[in-house]
Amino acid sequence: MTATLLLPAVLRPTVGGQAAVATEAATVGEALDRLADQWPQLERRLRDEQGHLRQHVRLYLGDTDIADLDGMATRLSDGARLHIIPAVSGGSC
Repeated sequence: MTATLLLPAVLRPTVGGQAAVATEAATVGEALDRLADQWPQLERRLRDEQGHLRQHVRLYLGDTDIADLDGMATRLSDGARLHIIPAVSGGSC
């Protein structure tokens, strides 16, 4: 079964400009592990040195935050769409 990880514009340079990356992973955690193997620069933006999701990154399976599901153990079904959403902040007053 194939799931699709959707990346916002700010993360696309870390995966060669792609807006989406397909994975055969069974869980969210496995999908991130596979991304880490293929795209180490993206891995550094998503997880810390201990492999935990960085606090400013949210992952949504469809329109549900995986934190409200089974976290990294959340199962990915065929055709699932996992949205990677980094928090955006900054600007001037």
